[in-house]
Amino acid sequence: MQETTEPVEFVERVAAIDIGKSGLVVCVRVPSEDKPGRRRQEVREYTTLTASLLALADWLRCQSVTLVAMEATSDYWKPVYYLLEAEGFTCWLLNAKHVKNVPGRPKTDKLDAVWLAKVVERGMCRPSLVHPKPIRQLRDLTRYRRSLVRERTREKQRVEKLLEDAQIKLSSVISDVFGVSGRQMLQGLIDGQRDPKTLAAMARGPMRSKIPVLQEALTGHFTDEHGFLCQMMTDRVDDLTSRIESVARRIEGKIALYAAAVAQLDEIIGVGAIAAQELIAEIGIDMSRFPTAGHLVSWAKFAPIDNNSAGKKKGGSTGKGNPWLAATLAEIVAVASRSNTFLGERYRRLSKRRGRKRAIVALGNSVLTIVWHLLSDPDARYHDLGSDFYQSRIATQRRERDIIRQLERLTGKTVTLQPTA
Repeated sequence: MQETTEPVEFVERVAAIDIGKSGLVVCVRVPSEDKPGRRRQEVREYTTLTASLLALADWLRCQSVTLVAMEATSDYWKPVYYLLEAEGFTCWLLNAKHVKNVPGRPKTDKLDAVWLAKVVERGMCRPSLVHPKPIRQLRDLTRYRRSLVRERTREKQRVEKLLEDAQIKLSSVISDVFGVSGRQMLQGLIDGQRDPKTLAAMARGPMRSKIPVLQEALTGHFTDEHGFLCQMMTDRVDDLTSRIESVARRIEGKIALYAAAVAQLDEIIGVGAIAAQELIAEIGIDMSRFPTAGHLVSWAKFAPIDNNSAGKKKGGSTGKGNPWLAATLAEIVAVASRSNTFLGERYRRLSKRRGRKRAIVALGNSVLTIVWHLLSDPDARYHDLGSDFYQSRIATQRRERDIIRQLERLTGKTVTLQPTA
């Protein structure tokens, strides 16, 4: 029989919490004092107010609890987890799918807490990744910045729809309506200017070569109502831009602790300073949480799932991982896929054979593998293998294989290669 490597875990003093918005149920299981080998449990209810949570911490301390586990229920787990963590308890955050109760039995908050305590004390679950406080603060900032950028993009799209409604085809001529030339033309329309020639003359730089086309694009029926809405939308865009810049300055102050890691990740093709900040905020810098690069890729759901049954291999998706990390990787892949580099060539090779979507996931897998190796070794540096890596290696291997086959056919003997002295 094969010997397993998993350690036998049994937690003697454990507490499990079933969390709700306004209240929670706690089950504590400890060894029985009168009957050796038996367990004793007690279930209590508390509110989620700070004073009540402090009382919970005192009770757990009196019971000498060494491990506190709770399900990841919306965002309700955060204040409970953070307070108990600050009180010195070892806390586990568990995925609700991994500790689901046996179907067909009654389900109450009390029974859920008892079941969770039994699962945890026997080591039948794994804790989810919860970053330390500095990384959590950085993650909140980077996620909020991305949310603001998305809101600004939606507002810009509303402006473009408004111009289309007024038969102003500015976006068909200018790639960025909110550039220098585009903003001046928009402001002219808002201020009441309707002459296409005057508006087109506001173009700056290389855009002046398109003045005849701009005159036709600016001929429409832009009304005062359009101007009112456009003013509101542009003010909203400017306000969001100001907020994004404020959050970015705050992020710069938080990321200073990890400047070396940002510099390492910035060397990867497609990863800029902002993407490096987001990668650190989502996966942290402590790669000891992931024994190998494959563990990180699997955690991020960028690894295919092996789904075999009855000798048949069934298709399976990678699953739903961290959407914020996936968005960052998608942007990195979009840049890297257009580059003349190893990653770009890898994307083009895979997209031809497997399709665009699979190629994106595969390239995200490669990027995460590189990130793991860089963050695992502070002295490591990224080195691009070059766009001809596949061609040079595959061509050499093919020629070597063909020559060996020819020799074996000529001599009728098996050819074995050995390195030269």
